[in-house]
Amino acid sequence: MSSEKTNQSWGGRFSEPVDAFVARFTASVDFDKRLYKHDIMGSLAHAKMLTQVGVLSEPELKAIEDGLTAIQQEIEAGEFDWRVDLEDVHMNIEARLTERIGITGKKLHTGRSRNDQVATDIRLWLRDEIDQILAEITRLQEGLLGLAEAEADTVMPGFTHLQTAQPVTFGHHLMAWFEMLSRDYERLVDCRKRTNSMPLGSAALAGTTYPIDRALTCELLGFEAISGNSLDGVSDRDFAIEFCAAASIAMMHMSRFSEELVMWASAQFRFIDLPDRFCTGSSIMPQKKNPDVPELIRGKTGRVFGALVGLLTLMKGQPLAYNKDNQEDKEPLFDAADTLRDSLRAFADMVPAIKPRREFMREAALRGFSTATDLADYLVGKGLPFRDCHEIVGLAVRYGVDQEKDLAEMSLEELRQFSEHITEDVFAVLTLEGSVNARDHIGGTAPAQVRKAVARGRELIAARYSNR
Repeated sequence: MSSEKTNQSWGGRFSEPVDAFVARFTASVDFDKRLYKHDIMGSLAHAKMLTQVGVLSEPELKAIEDGLTAIQQEIEAGEFDWRVDLEDVHMNIEARLTERIGITGKKLHTGRSRNDQVATDIRLWLRDEIDQILAEITRLQEGLLGLAEAEADTVMPGFTHLQTAQPVTFGHHLMAWFEMLSRDYERLVDCRKRTNSMPLGSAALAGTTYPIDRALTCELLGFEAISGNSLDGVSDRDFAIEFCAAASIAMMHMSRFSEELVMWASAQFRFIDLPDRFCTGSSIMPQKKNPDVPELIRGKTGRVFGALVGLLTLMKGQPLAYNKDNQEDKEPLFDAADTLRDSLRAFADMVPAIKPRREFMREAALRGFSTATDLADYLVGKGLPFRDCHEIVGLAVRYGVDQEKDLAEMSLEELRQFSEHITEDVFAVLTLEGSVNARDHIGGTAPAQVRKAVARGRELIAARYSNR
């Protein structure tokens, strides 16, 4: 028998070696080798369980533990020889273990299949990735809280349809981002619960005849649950799809943040100044300061959306149980996790260094009749029906457009031509500060409410740390 065929774990059934191109085409080791740590973790737990139920002896367990520990050190030192002919991370590690400790290495695979092995590895890996991503969300939110508190009184225009709508505070706007990220955090925590279910013990598809103790393995690996059906255990990738869905929503939020930062940093808005270390210049225009990091994150959102659609498409036509198609689950999942984590890291580093340009924000808020609704509310307070007030203010705005005057710039006489109910006290509600301070309720833009929202946010973050 050729040496090429004996390299395969399943070569006994075949009468000729796999074609060299097919071997390369079907191999996954180039990308799934990043699962090495979790593969070794799963193997160590499996070996301890096999020893507990009497399949392995204590000396055999010791040899396996020592061998796997040495292999992990080889990999992390860059000394491991990854072989494409061994297809994947699992067989590379098992073959190296057998080289190191002999026939005992071959006993490690008793009672399991690569099907439940890879399903376990990828869940262990994603569980750790989610934890890292949650930490980055928290770090970003902490940065937002600090900036929002500092800018609780900074007035800027709020927009609908990208048109000036009503005055808000910059701190209030930043706390909207905080709320979006809080939902992202909750979705990922929920996703982690379903990710943290153990398929190991499902074997190829039907379970195993060996007297395994799945509860023990579950405990050793820190899983919260055991998969209840072996067919589903080896073929389920819902958790990966769910993660990519949560990651897509989070990246959509990041893209919206990025779009606002790009606009705000432009010469047309001049609301903020981004730190130089997150920007680049132009090769031809020396005055340029390009917001590359927000732009790139905005662009990378498409990669994560693509991962979600790719995984949905991958799974939609598969009969039970495991199919080779599922080898294609890893690259989009890996890329989605990497992209989300790195995007959050970039934002968490950048946000605390954003410098607001308060004078330009205020100037913009003074344009576009942003206190028009306040004037309508003022007239309602004088006893007029809201629809009549809406029309009165509309006429006043038209006059302001013609005269190039904001409502707050008009004299009392000018305002009274639209309603005799307008008196001297109107100017208290036409100022920017009067407008934002009037929204003094939970969720409102009043500076006092922004500070309360920041306090609630800090309590939320503190609860996360205490629950770890």
